[in-house]
Amino acid sequence: MSKLTSHHLAKNWTFKSSTSSTYLPTTVPSTIHTSLLAHNLISDPFLDLNEYDVSWVADTTWHYRTTFPTPFTSNNNTAVDLIFEGLDTFAAVSLNGTPILQAENMFLSYRVPIKSLLHPPESKEENILEIVFTPAREKGLELVRAHPEHDFIVHQTEVSRGPVRKAQCHWGWDWGPVLVTCGVWKEVRVDVYEGRIGEVRADYEVVEMGEEAAVEVRVRVGVEGEVVEGVGIKVGLGMEGEGGEVWDVEGEWERDGEGLVFVGREARVEGAKLWWPRGYGEQNMYELRVQLLAEETVLDEQTKSIGFRKAELVQEKDAHGRSFYFRINGVDIFSAGSCWIPADSFLTRLTPEDYHAWISLLAEGNQNMIRVWGGGIYEPDAFYEACDTLGILVWQDFMFACASYPTYPAFLSLIQSEALHHLRRLRNHPSLILWCGNNEDYQLIERYNLTYDPSDTSPDSWLRTNFPARYIYEHLLPSLVTTHSPSTPYHPSSPFGNGASTTLVVDPTIGDIHQWSLWHGSMAPYQSLPSMSGRFVSEFGMQSLPHLSTISRFITSPSDLHPSSAPLESHNKAIDHSRRLNTYLSENFRVPSTLAGYVHISQVMQADATTWAYKSWRRQWRTRRCGGVLIWQLNDTWPCTSWSVVDYCRVKKPAWYAIKRVMAPITVGVTREVQSWTVRPRDELWKRDTGHVDLRRGKGEVKFDVWVCNSTLDEVKGRVVVRFVSVESGEEARSRMEWEVTVRGNEVKDVGVGISSEHDVKAGYVVVVAVLWVGGEQVGFDVSWPEPIKYLEFEDRGVRVVDVGDGVVEVSAEKPVKGFVFAERQGMKVSDNGFDLIPGEPSTRVQMEGNGGEIPEWTCVGR
Repeated sequence: MSKLTSHHLAKNWTFKSSTSSTYLPTTVPSTIHTSLLAHNLISDPFLDLNEYDVSWVADTTWHYRTTFPTPFTSNNNTAVDLIFEGLDTFAAVSLNGTPILQAENMFLSYRVPIKSLLHPPESKEENILEIVFTPAREKGLELVRAHPEHDFIVHQTEVSRGPVRKAQCHWGWDWGPVLVTCGVWKEVRVDVYEGRIGEVRADYEVVEMGEEAAVEVRVRVGVEGEVVEGVGIKVGLGMEGEGGEVWDVEGEWERDGEGLVFVGREARVEGAKLWWPRGYGEQNMYELRVQLLAEETVLDEQTKSIGFRKAELVQEKDAHGRSFYFRINGVDIFSAGSCWIPADSFLTRLTPEDYHAWISLLAEGNQNMIRVWGGGIYEPDAFYEACDTLGILVWQDFMFACASYPTYPAFLSLIQSEALHHLRRLRNHPSLILWCGNNEDYQLIERYNLTYDPSDTSPDSWLRTNFPARYIYEHLLPSLVTTHSPSTPYHPSSPFGNGASTTLVVDPTIGDIHQWSLWHGSMAPYQSLPSMSGRFVSEFGMQSLPHLSTISRFITSPSDLHPSSAPLESHNKAIDHSRRLNTYLSENFRVPSTLAGYVHISQVMQADATTWAYKSWRRQWRTRRCGGVLIWQLNDTWPCTSWSVVDYCRVKKPAWYAIKRVMAPITVGVTREVQSWTVRPRDELWKRDTGHVDLRRGKGEVKFDVWVCNSTLDEVKGRVVVRFVSVESGEEARSRMEWEVTVRGNEVKDVGVGISSEHDVKAGYVVVVAVLWVGGEQVGFDVSWPEPIKYLEFEDRGVRVVDVGDGVVEVSAEKPVKGFVFAERQGMKVSDNGFDLIPGEPSTRVQMEGNGGEIPEWTCVGR
């Protein structure tokens, strides 16, 4: 008997359109757009207005072709399978002229037995593999017409995406272009074997926690092949990087509906090292090794990295309604992170190194969670491996977004296969701590008055309503998760109020919410964010432009480098984007006419809104009123204006740094009382609110709150100092305030609430500066500005930017400075950006790399 061998079909691929007779060389994996770009047959859709010139690509039938020799097979018991890890999406596959597969799900892999169709090895004749991709849009419309019994309600895009199991954002979104791809987007290979390992499943339960944890584990191994009798299984478990077995499994064989299965006896691992999210402990991983043996021959082997952790979604009644936060290994975790969309419209451009670099940005930025959004893809293994390694918790949506999906039998079958595939693939990643049914599908219930009765507990009856997808999210998917990924909680939707309320979308007392009254909806001022929280805010955001260095990569004409150019606005897909962005800008800042100034002010405003949200909602962790904040969004699929805090070129915006500062493990926060500067509130004489602007507010008296956050597990003792600095002169407007504080581990402590501080009105507007000192070291710093910024004068700030050597630049000022930003570019790294400067505080030291030894261009508000 011989060992399994894999032959990767990465060469000799060609492609053509259905109307062409000429095949052109290409690579696999690839998408049709990248293949066409390689031959200069289309213009780059990321540049200028080129997106619209390539729409024909999505409506064309494409042919892919390759040849390969017949692999050697030792005897009649040898199996030969052709494996497609990913086909996008409607693909008719034939081998040597015989149809072998009709694929229709981008998210599935396919294994097809092909031994009987191969040419005899001795003939030396090449086997011909052909794949024909039918346009997804065309097939989607056919399915819509074929199922008139379903109301295909689809938001953001045209209706054809509804019944198609493909990345929904390929149809475009309010941050991405319409680029409906196709192609062989993952590897193709041929496996030759007599016996092989199929599914490897390691179920475990953490039964004792602490330094000497104990874990009970059971491993199941499926075996496939024409010859499986007489084989044996060896299973070992050891700490990664340490070597040596901590566990050697014995078990027995049984047969189930899928074939021969080895079932290991339940074993107890004493002294187990648990996996922890970043900031709470080590990311301990174990190596699970499985071998399939026939006498002395290793027929197949697999190695998996697994980690042991106990993940709980805590939803308990409390004074604020019902909680929503995560508890890992018995420790309550405040989740601070970002939402994730595909990092490129053309997925095959991304490498494992790219994914690690993206996830590293979370760890560097004091974030501990990433939410994989339901309109993209189930990300590749490299994504989750990076999260495991760096301690980033993963909220994983199933791939449904902003639509009322159908439930006809063939569609449900596709969903079940898809869910099983990815549950089995991802369940051993300790970073994955939540499966979520969909993104925003329940919003359609309220918007279109669809049927949703929380008291109806019959899944079969849900199928007969005009919202049959409830069957998917509250029956099919949770059943599969319970059976196949039992150590990971499940949540029906994001947002979702657990069916306890008919208000399914934004109920601040239960479940998670998407807070889009900022930007969308009523366009509430971002200064109102402290009162706009929920039990868990899984989406919110504010737009900004990327850095000029990124803009210059997709706007090719100098005449278009201004705020109102058509190419620039075309790279912002949000509805009413100019009106909404400019409204927020003009309400808060003096809007510059130059592109450089416009970019800067938009980024400062995004950072301000982000700071308001993260610091005020983190403060509510004190009573578990808010269990987490995930900004929409971390990244982009192409270079554009969007809600991202890191742009397509992986250049960080000031909002990324704002999160990093606010989410430091130990820090201080300060927020002054903010009243609308466009409204005079009603009083005894004025019986209603009026539209008078009171320019005196912020002068003479300031009311503020100050608090300390400690997300470490150790008690912290320190001193909080609050200063009041005149914006106009840079001098202190009154004496400082100080408090000695003791903050327990994993606690937020209010130092003062509603503190009233009067100062000389001649000092004008003042900034409130809070500093936290621990052991003689400044560990926390926060500034509260008078709002709006546009009323403040920023002349003669006395800014000094000095290169002090070893890649360090020191920045200081004689008067308060708002929004100091270095111009960043791809490949450059700075330790801080988008910060404020306050006289009397230590100079801000910024470590720089990739800046060519020069101080980058910089600007600040009012410069």
